[in-house]
Amino acid sequence: MGMGRSDKKRIVLKIGSNVLTKGTDHISRGKIEDIGRQIVALQDIYEFVIVSSGAIAVAKQFVNLESNGIAITVKQALASIGQPHLMRIFQESYRDLGLLTSQCLLSYSDFEREQSKKNIVNTINVLIANNYIPIINENDTVATDEIQFGDNDKLAGLTASLLKADLLIIATNTNGICTKESVENKTFQTISEVIDINVLDEEIVEEISTHGTGGMKSKVQAAKIAQHAGIETWVVNGLEDDFMSNAINDKVPFTRVKPEKENIEKI
Repeated sequence: MGMGRSDKKRIVLKIGSNVLTKGTDHISRGKIEDIGRQIVALQDIYEFVIVSSGAIAVAKQFVNLESNGIAITVKQALASIGQPHLMRIFQESYRDLGLLTSQCLLSYSDFEREQSKKNIVNTINVLIANNYIPIINENDTVATDEIQFGDNDKLAGLTASLLKADLLIIATNTNGICTKESVENKTFQTISEVIDINVLDEEIVEEISTHGTGGMKSKVQAAKIAQHAGIETWVVNGLEDDFMSNAINDKVPFTRVKPEKENIEKI
């Protein structure tokens, strides 16, 4: 029945809007290429599923929508305009690197029904087996959860859990999660390893990133979902080049949230 998984480690990579725009008002093709080059360099050992934000940020480059109405509806409309552009940028950049891409739009209700969960897993496994990188985003036209809160972080946690990933990497614009005190005094000390995730709730500073809607709270929430499924989460600084390769080789500061179960083999 169906295709078995390869023996590659499966990474779910979540890229926030603040990473994709490098903190500007435009999607950075250079950043999308950087991620693609890393995937090429790592693809003998790892297989990738990308959860990407950025549809709204892309749309803002093209349009300024007239809105007398509700802000959330405008954001949904922007997402609808931006999503095909975002996919086109991925497709063009990755084709040049010899990588194939595919689009999967999911909403939260999909994770609540057994049949749709099976369909998601089967579809994504077939895509990966055929060397297509699934690029997942929230189906923003029908769903508003992540627009209002979370910048696809929770979606990434649920996806990693459903796809039995070996590792969830959340790429953001800081060197992982820093202690609250160090953020307040601007020294930015990264918390390098966490097992008791509740400790992080104390350390989160309530800030919201420019383009994103998440801040750290939703990243901790995503890590909790992954940890519950026995999956390790890394919160890394995606603004740096080679951020995944560098984290894998322990060359940069980032936060590891370890699974509670002792018997999980090391990544």
